[in-house]
Amino acid sequence: MGSSTISVDEFQALEQKVLQTVELIKKEREARTAAETERNEARGEVIALQEKLTAAEEKLSAVTEKLTATTEELAAAGTAQAEVDSLQKEREAVKLRVEKMLAQMDELL
Repeated sequence: MGSSTISVDEFQALEQKVLQTVELIKKEREARTAAETERNEARGEVIALQEKLTAAEEKLSAVTEKLTATTEELAAAGTAQAEVDSLQKEREAVKLRVEKMLAQMDELL
């Protein structure tokens, strides 16, 4: 039969390697837990930012609608103002013609 005795130095070296391996596994688990925690926090931040973006897009849409309505109102007001200007010019022309006709009537009388 073979000799299966391990020297004290070999046993201590093996024990040291086992302890180092256990320590490495422990650190890896801690690192994995920390990474998962960071990932979960980052996901939460992403969700919060997406909600803020959605709210901002809704606000932008509302402001765009208001701007469109205001632009349409301004265009209508501009059209109305142009019509008022046209009517005032026409009124002035009619006034001048009436005054001219009255002056001619005065000459005839």
